[in-house]
Amino acid sequence: MARIAGVDLPPKKRAEIGLTYIYGIGRARSLSILMRSHIDPDKKVKDLTEDEVTKIRQILEEEGAVEGDLRKETAMNVRRLIEIGSYRGMRHRRSLPVRGQRTHTNARTRKGPRKGTVANKKRATAKT
Repeated sequence: MARIAGVDLPPKKRAEIGLTYIYGIGRARSLSILMRSHIDPDKKVKDLTEDEVTKIRQILEEEGAVEGDLRKETAMNVRRLIEIGSYRGMRHRRSLPVRGQRTHTNARTRKGPRKGTVANKKRATAKT
C-alpha cells in the first residue's frame, strides 16, 4: 500500500485517481506529477514500485504545499481576513456565503439547517 504525504492511497484505484486522495492534488496536478515521474496513469496504485512512489514523493516536495501545510495556510488566510475585519472575514465569521451568492433563498449548506419559526405556536381554530 502506497503512503504519500501521510495519506494511504487506495490500492485498487488507478494512480491518476489515487493521487487525488491527497488534499491539494486534483486530476490535472495528478496527471502532471505522473507524467514528470514517467509513470503510466492507468497503472493501479498497488502495482507501483517503491522507486515510483519515491519519485512521486520527491516531485511533491519540490512542487510545494499539500495536505497539512496547505490546510494550515488556508486556515491562516481565513483567520487573517477575520482579524482585519474585512467584508469577507465578516462573512466567514457569520458562516454565510463569502463570494456574493444570494442568501434570501438557498445557502443552506453554509447556513446550516433551517431554524424553526416559532415553537409551539398555537394555530387559530377554524369556525364551524
